[in-house]
Amino acid sequence: MNEQTKERIYFTIFRICGFLSLAILVSILLYVVRVGIGVIDLNFITAMWQTRDITQGGIFPALIGTFYLGIGVAVFSIPVGISCAIYLNEYAKNVWLVRMIRLAIRNLAGVPSIVYGLFGFAVFVQLMQFGTSLLSASLTLAAMTIPWVITASEEALKSVPDGFREGALALGATKWQAIKTNVLPSALPGMITGSIIGLARAMGETAPIIIVGATFYMRGLPDSVFDKFMALPYHVFILATQHNDPLAEEYAAGTALVLVFLIFLMTLIAMIVRYRFRKRRRW
Repeated sequence: MNEQTKERIYFTIFRICGFLSLAILVSILLYVVRVGIGVIDLNFITAMWQTRDITQGGIFPALIGTFYLGIGVAVFSIPVGISCAIYLNEYAKNVWLVRMIRLAIRNLAGVPSIVYGLFGFAVFVQLMQFGTSLLSASLTLAAMTIPWVITASEEALKSVPDGFREGALALGATKWQAIKTNVLPSALPGMITGSIIGLARAMGETAPIIIVGATFYMRGLPDSVFDKFMALPYHVFILATQHNDPLAEEYAAGTALVLVFLIFLMTLIAMIVRYRFRKRRRW
């Protein structure tokens, strides 16, 4: 078999895999839209949930709970993740201990989310006595997101040419001044993109928040970070698996559609931010 024939075979396999992945994604979206689009209206978005007659209620508390959760995860995970990436890439020496830490971070990014839920329950709920609450859920999802933020931020820092650092140091700047003025502005698009994608993944997780604070029904919105909360992923899970109302499947699909839209919106924001910052690059 000559090289051109091999190339055609490989390209055909890659093309089939690409179309297959796209077909699966489109099929899922079409199913969710077909089943759930009929229940989405203004009342569905803005009304409080009614567990006895789901046709009279909406997903507003779950929407707000997911929003609070996203803010909590961002506050705890992004500063810690970016700071850790700066230390590992700019200050830490390439010794075996640092390499082991990097390997551990990569492995933590692949740990199943339910394991993070068990970790959050043991540490934040029981050890720190935060109870099953919005705070415990935010910290648990932040712990799950931090490896993603570190990995994305470190890759963004590595993409900045060494000449940016060396030029500032040659002019008498300190190492931190070189990082702050020359490196971070260039690495910022990759950092922001990685952080938002990690945040979007956290907001769509169900398993960890089941253990550490999410609830299916509340009479109002959470008043403090120590209250339980409703969240869109858990709402979908209960409606799809445990609710006995005949319309539960349609309302689960409608809620899933709203969640998909939120994730898509966050991804779109990440793409816009990356595009705008890349336009400012001069290298």
